[in-house]
Amino acid sequence: MYERSISEQLIHSLESYPVLTLLGPRQSGKTTLVRKIFSQYEYRSLEDPDVREIAKSDPRGFLNQLSTHCILDEFQRVPELSSYIQTIVDEPGNESKFVLTGSNGLLLVDSITQTLAGRTELFHLHPLAVSEIIKLNPGFTLNEFLFQGGYPRIYNSQLNPTKWLKNYFQLYVEKDVRLLTNITKIDLFEKFVKLAAGRAGQLINASALSNEVGVSSPTISEWISALNSTYICFTLRPHFNNYNKRIVKTPKLYFYDTGLLCYLLGINSLDQLDTHPLRGNIFENFVVSEYLKKLNNAGAEISLYFWRDQKGHEVDLIEDRSTYLFPIEIKLSETFHSSFIKNILYLNKLQGDVVLQSKVKGKLIYSGINESIFKNIQLSNWLSIFK
Repeated sequence: MYERSISEQLIHSLESYPVLTLLGPRQSGKTTLVRKIFSQYEYRSLEDPDVREIAKSDPRGFLNQLSTHCILDEFQRVPELSSYIQTIVDEPGNESKFVLTGSNGLLLVDSITQTLAGRTELFHLHPLAVSEIIKLNPGFTLNEFLFQGGYPRIYNSQLNPTKWLKNYFQLYVEKDVRLLTNITKIDLFEKFVKLAAGRAGQLINASALSNEVGVSSPTISEWISALNSTYICFTLRPHFNNYNKRIVKTPKLYFYDTGLLCYLLGINSLDQLDTHPLRGNIFENFVVSEYLKKLNNAGAEISLYFWRDQKGHEVDLIEDRSTYLFPIEIKLSETFHSSFIKNILYLNKLQGDVVLQSKVKGKLIYSGINESIFKNIQLSNWLSIFK
C-alpha cells in the first residue's frame, strides 16, 4: 500500500474534533486509508443496500447499535444521518468518534455544513500524487506518470490503465452522475466529457460545448458542476487583482487525474502519448493538479489561480501569497528559452515593489534537467518540485 501524505492530518484532526469527513473520487483510496489508520474503529459501508435500508428507515436505531468509534463509508448515500450524529456528539460527556467518507461532494458538503459545522474537519483525498508514487517507483518516466495517472488500484494490482479507467468511467457515469443530475441521454454526457478532455487547460466555453454536444448552455454548466462535485474535474479561476483592468474572467478546466484524461482523449499507449498533439496540455494539467494535491496534502490553503489579460499576456499558474502574486509558467520543452519567462517578468513589473521582498520572483517548470536561476526566476525540472 502506498503511504498517503495526508495521513498525519487525519489522525490529528480526531484529537480535536468528534467527526472527521474525508471526501474524494471513487477509488482514490479513502476506505483503505481510514481503515488502516483507524483500524480499531467499527466499519459500515452505506453502499451496501441492506445497511443503507436500515440507516434510512431507522437512523437512531442504526447509530445506537454502532460502537462509540466508527467509520461510515459512502456517507453521501444517507446524508440525513448527519443530523442524528450531531445530536450524539453534542451530548455532554459523549466520547463518540465518527469518520465519514464520501465520493460526492455536493450531496455531502451541504448536509455537513448545515449540521456538523464546528464539529468536523473536512479533508479531500485525491488520486496518488507523484511524491507518493515515486517512493515505490523511483524509475518512472514522465510519460508513465501522465499515462497511468494516480488511482492506487492501477499500481497495487499492476493493471492495464486503459482497461481499468474505461471500467472506472462507466461506473462513475452509472452511479455518481445519476445521483446528481437527471441525465436521460448518457451518450451525450459521455460525448461532453470527452470534448471537455480536449479542452483541458483551456478557458471554459459553455456556448461552444453546447453547440458541439447538442444540449443547452445551462445543461453544460450543470454537467461541469457535476464533474466538479464528483472530483473528476476542477476549475482554476483567474486572479482579479487590479494590476490590469482588462483581464479575462473565464475559468479554466482541469482534470484531477491525467490517466483518466489520457483515456478520455483516446490515448491507449505510451507511444501515442509521445506524439499526441495535446501532450503539452496534458503536461500543464499534470503540473497544476500536482500543485493542488501538494497543498491539499500539507493542509495549506489552496490559493491557486491563473492570470491573463486581453492583450495576450498569460501566466499559467499563480500562487497568491497575500502580499504579492508568485507566478509559475509550465513548459513541456527540455530546452530553456528566455521567452518562456517573459510573461512572468511582465506580471512582476505590474506588481512593482511588492515582489522585491522575495529573492525568487517566479518559477518555470519544464522538462529540462538543469536547475538554475535566471533573472530571479527559478528554473525547475518537473520532478524536483514534487519530491
